[in-house]
Amino acid sequence: MADTAAALRPGLPTGSRWSVAWLAALLALATAAAYWPVLHCGYLNLDDDLYVTANPAVRGGLTLAGVHWAFTATHAALWHPLTWLSHMLDVELWGSNPAGHHATNLFLHVVNTVLLLLVLVRLTRARWRSAVVAALFALHPLHVESVAWVAERKDLLSALFAFLAIGAYGRYAERPGPGRYAAVALALALGLMAKPMLVTLPFVLLLLDVWPLGRGMSARLVLEKVPLLVLAAGAGVMELIAAGRSGAVGHLDRFPVAARLANAAVSYARYLGKTVWPTDLAVFYPYPSAWPAWDLAGAAFLLLTTTAFALRRRSYLLVGWLWFLVTLVPVIGIVQAGSQAMADRFVYVPLVGPFLVVAWGAHDLLRRWPIRPPLIAAGAAALLGALGCLTWSQVHYWQNSVALFTHALEVTSDNWLAHNNLGDALARQGRLDEATLHFSASVALEPSNPDAYYNLGVVLQRKGRAEEAIAPYRAALLLKPEYPNLHNNLGLALLATGDVGGAVGELEQGVRLRPDAVAHFNLGLALARGGQADEAIAHYREALRSKPDFAEAARELAVALAAREKPEEAKR
Repeated sequence: MADTAAALRPGLPTGSRWSVAWLAALLALATAAAYWPVLHCGYLNLDDDLYVTANPAVRGGLTLAGVHWAFTATHAALWHPLTWLSHMLDVELWGSNPAGHHATNLFLHVVNTVLLLLVLVRLTRARWRSAVVAALFALHPLHVESVAWVAERKDLLSALFAFLAIGAYGRYAERPGPGRYAAVALALALGLMAKPMLVTLPFVLLLLDVWPLGRGMSARLVLEKVPLLVLAAGAGVMELIAAGRSGAVGHLDRFPVAARLANAAVSYARYLGKTVWPTDLAVFYPYPSAWPAWDLAGAAFLLLTTTAFALRRRSYLLVGWLWFLVTLVPVIGIVQAGSQAMADRFVYVPLVGPFLVVAWGAHDLLRRWPIRPPLIAAGAAALLGALGCLTWSQVHYWQNSVALFTHALEVTSDNWLAHNNLGDALARQGRLDEATLHFSASVALEPSNPDAYYNLGVVLQRKGRAEEAIAPYRAALLLKPEYPNLHNNLGLALLATGDVGGAVGELEQGVRLRPDAVAHFNLGLALARGGQADEAIAHYREALRSKPDFAEAARELAVALAAREKPEEAKR
């Protein structure tokens, strides 16, 4: 019972505070060392374009227009204005240099580690056990994805405010009052504006009432959380709207309810397995056609027996286990968002629960065994050192898209997304034959993905095989008819094969969907080829109006004007 109401006792003695400060400094240095290679990582061809490199609102930096966009946009299928503002601030500080954006991620992870240590020490008064939890959080390889991926800034920011909310709640529990409650609500609101996954945090606070705060469980404590639940519900509604607008929520015909529940159960078990043995980590885990009955039965047995065992103990075991289960609910796949079966980034905050169980459980077990403290310290250091080395190694897979998706193909099977993105990375390097093989494999594994068909068409067209590119372009259009790049590229492929009428029709669709300079220019080329010079001239003029320095459009306009016996205008 020594830890039960620890947060309600006076602060730590001065000497203990100094030891906590030294622990915090040591953890910060160890975390920075394990993740240092992240500063040499570049941008990836997965989501980094949506968040930074191809996002005009973010690339414009921190402006009033950008702030307005951040609070109103549902870009990337999420409503998380604080995350957008963070990326904009990075652009102000670092420009487009990826090292600066990665440095911000690393800094936030270090801050989160230290903050977790300080919050746990305040709540539990257990310095060394809190340090173990914070060290596991800092160095576990499952957290590499959240730190090494620029687009996952939202994980780091939301965790920062989650830990601040928990710390503020600890102060509120010591002496309840409106000001202290407002601090909890503010931290939660900011966390939800960074990533709406924090919708379950009010339930975590209820768990902390049981342990270590020792406030028990009552209707009064539940009612106390109602304003926080309202905040969470509001963020949940905004997220559903954002996901619905972007089509990110998986439909029941592709992800039936039974399949989602089965995958959720197996994913809980897989997360635990990778926590214990963190190997074969990948940026994308494909959704299976069906889980084997033995896998599903084993996962269900593990979840049910562990939950039943934890419910019999109102202690760290109950809180740690339910923390893990509850915080994963928004992303476990019952409401399927995206095509992944699971993702390492989803456990950035949830793994704190199992780490609590490990630290406090090991302490209880070691008290029963006559093991000398130096041996315990050596064992803990060896474990954390091994995790740090695995993290250092895992970071290197995130150096670039070729390394990342090559590794994903090595440790997973039937990974259609890894084939597609590796093909894209290879194509950018001019390795078109290799790219073609990967795009073909992606199409075969996931025929409902329009991007792979489109990319296959692009590399075939770049290889001078325009006639072969037409089929994958048409297949992509069946899946995504409102895709302007597809219409433009298909139009150019048809033009290259002599089908001028078909080319004009597709390029007109491209102009309708996205009337930019390139679309007008391409349509002008097709119209000129078909003998419609006046119409071609109009589109060349429109291309130059949109992009005055468009040299090719100016040249083709001059040629068309000269052909229409307008030499003076052509000369200009």
